[in-house]
Amino acid sequence: MKNLALHWKIIIGLVLGVIFAFASSALGWSEFTINWIDPFGTIFINLLKLIAVPLVLFSIIKGIAGLHDTSKLGRLGAKTLGFYLVTTVFAVSVGLLLVNMIGPGKLIDQEQRTDNRFSYELWAQENGYKIKDGICQSCDEANAERVAMVREKMNSEPVDEQLQSKMKSADQTKGGSPLQFIVDMVPSNIFLSLNNNGLMLQVIFFAIFFGVTLISIPKDMAQPVIALVDGMNEVFLKMVDFVMQAAPFFVFALLAGVISKMAGDDPNAVIEIFKGLGWYSLTVVIGLAFMIFIFYPTLTAVFVKDLSYKRFFKAISPAQFLAFSTSSSAATLPVTMDCVQDNLGVSKETTSFVLPIGATVNMDGTSMYQAIAVVFLAQFHAANLDLTQQLTIVLTATLASIGSAAVPSAGLIMLIIVLESVGLNPAWVAIIFPVDRILDMCRTTVNVTGDCAVATIVANSEGQLNKEVWSKLD
Repeated sequence: MKNLALHWKIIIGLVLGVIFAFASSALGWSEFTINWIDPFGTIFINLLKLIAVPLVLFSIIKGIAGLHDTSKLGRLGAKTLGFYLVTTVFAVSVGLLLVNMIGPGKLIDQEQRTDNRFSYELWAQENGYKIKDGICQSCDEANAERVAMVREKMNSEPVDEQLQSKMKSADQTKGGSPLQFIVDMVPSNIFLSLNNNGLMLQVIFFAIFFGVTLISIPKDMAQPVIALVDGMNEVFLKMVDFVMQAAPFFVFALLAGVISKMAGDDPNAVIEIFKGLGWYSLTVVIGLAFMIFIFYPTLTAVFVKDLSYKRFFKAISPAQFLAFSTSSSAATLPVTMDCVQDNLGVSKETTSFVLPIGATVNMDGTSMYQAIAVVFLAQFHAANLDLTQQLTIVLTATLASIGSAAVPSAGLIMLIIVLESVGLNPAWVAIIFPVDRILDMCRTTVNVTGDCAVATIVANSEGQLNKEVWSKLD
């Protein structure tokens, strides 16, 4: 066991966590699991987040300080953002293709879809939205009795506090000017930004600004600061090593807690949740699996010679499994940087610049999920979207993914914005709440895999890829 590779230890922790969760649920021990096992998972995520923000700060400053040429920084930034943008648009397009081919929302009971259609029309009429296909089925006198029942049911539904909270966050996110995204990147107080994982873009902006300024001052004055930054960077990387020694146990606690919260004392509850949203969940998982197992390996194979399928996955598997466990790109970032640098041979300079930006702006899995979810919810309510509206989803989901915080379930807030952009009821996100956490784990794995692929491609294009380290992956 001692000589077992870390990724195998994490897999064992994942599997044992799932088994323990179902066993404790069947034995009525869910409360024990939630109270005494799950907190260790929370501690793990907190430790990773504790390391992530200062590691991003010092890594970017260190990376830029080693450039000695600001024009190279511009080239590196253009390549990084260009690749991230292309992969995001591709992910959204694949999502739309799949959801239109499979049609998960159309596979629901027809009677249920009819009632859903009436509820959609009533909502549109009350809120001043135009009905998508221009047909008002609820206006037909023959449906009056059924429409009245649907209206009564809508009025009697209790207020969902979780939904209200996310809709409020979405309103705040979209309430700014067209340049709000740029405004939000510039911090007014870097210490407040360092204290909030959701403000990673501000940390990145400050780090780039600080790094560029550092290489612009005389070398004798910059050297002590560079030495301090180098030392701090090494300290936080060592912290990652210490935390990862206990990762298998922490991953066990995370999975046991997540499933116990979903199942309670009835292990069949998880199965029932996925039965109701089975086709939707399957569509999302197929799309995400395509990105992980086909798209990214193919992309790296095209741009990076000799990086085989096996080598790529063996190198990044610890980061992938950790991403699945934590549902957070930001929390996984320290381990992602470690994998990319030590296993794939990407230089510190490139790793320090490309990956922190990726953890913030590259949300391929989130973008794909949003595209599939919007069309599924429209199909579920018999409100089919035309090509123009689906192209709007591509644009909105791509832009929304950039502003999506690298924390669990942040994509739900962005999904509300995407739904509103095509004139659909944002409250529909409540329908997919039950399966969101598990799917969030899957899409975070996609996000992290995409970060690793782009970092490797960019490093190769810059001649900063040490292929000699690959021999240990064979």
